[in-house]
Amino acid sequence: VQLQASGGGSVQPGESLRLSCAASGFTLDYFAIGWFRQAPGKEREFVAGISWRGETTRYSDSVRGRFTISRDNAQNTVYLQMNSLEPGDTAVYYCASNRLSQPTTTSEFYHYWGQGTLVTVSS
Repeated sequence: VQLQASGGGSVQPGESLRLSCAASGFTLDYFAIGWFRQAPGKEREFVAGISWRGETTRYSDSVRGRFTISRDNAQNTVYLQMNSLEPGDTAVYYCASNRLSQPTTTSEFYHYWGQGTLVTVSS
């Protein structure tokens, strides 16, 4: 059972990145998926979440309107499109699968975690 996050990199403010979260060893069907991030010296925080059918999405206030979460269950993959990136978005981004079918904003219901991908936004 593994979640693989990818797509991170170094960009300038205002640019975009798309992160991917691919599952292997299990299907993402029936599980909500969340993206979290952890900046240096800070606690891990919720960024975005999506229900298993994709009809419900949740975002933190800091990324709402700039980030979009989506999923392709046929490909067993979830995406996080990040636009208008800011230096404050610099962090390691993690994806995680939720025991529930609807996304939650705290980590307690998330059971499988990817290894993280680094996003650096700097001029």
